[in-house]
Amino acid sequence: MADIGAHSGGRRVKNGHESLATSPGVTLAESLRQKLEGAIAAGHLEPGSRLDEQEIAQRFGVSRTPVREAFRLMAANNLVELRGRQGATVRSIKAQALIEMFQVMAELEGLCARLAARRVSQAWGAEIGEIHQRLVAAGETGDIDVFYDINQEFHEAIYEASRNSFLADQTRKLRNQVAAYRRRVTRMPNRIADTVREHEAIMQAILAHDPERAHSAMRDHVNLLGDNLLDFLAAFE
Repeated sequence: MADIGAHSGGRRVKNGHESLATSPGVTLAESLRQKLEGAIAAGHLEPGSRLDEQEIAQRFGVSRTPVREAFRLMAANNLVELRGRQGATVRSIKAQALIEMFQVMAELEGLCARLAARRVSQAWGAEIGEIHQRLVAAGETGDIDVFYDINQEFHEAIYEASRNSFLADQTRKLRNQVAAYRRRVTRMPNRIADTVREHEAIMQAILAHDPERAHSAMRDHVNLLGDNLLDFLAAFE
């Protein structure tokens, strides 16, 4: 299994366990869910990956009870499939269902961009500009992992800029379900250059307070259309 801590904020301590940050009122199961879902959202746990109950319990220094509860919470979010005594596996999605999910994802993110264009402040412009410059730099190095993580940061900033917490939460839930596949899209030929160009168009539309253009640019960026769809299907299996 992937090193979850390395990709979702965990830290090694002397006893070999990864730290599990908890907040008042947050259960161990919820903390585990957040960490595991973070690894899935970042694309570091691939579809079909097995999540071993005992291994995770040992890794985080907890009993197996909160691990089982975390699995149940993740199953409720359609992120994993429960396998009884075998634990759980990261959910795999068939091609047709995935295309439909990308279509919905495109509309949700498009709405985030539309609302952001109506509501962003001047300070946000500096924030998104800094993220975009880091994305450009990562694209020039060709480091897919770093590029993908900054790409997620760019999208997250737009979710927040929508100032609609319900919309942002629903968008994140669907994003987490398709995260590993979005990572595959990033690896397609020329996709890094296309992403940088498309992000520039999205950013400029939002900063120009043009909701229609922002919605259209984001929707087309996220959706799988034309040759991109054909290329994705060819590489899907």
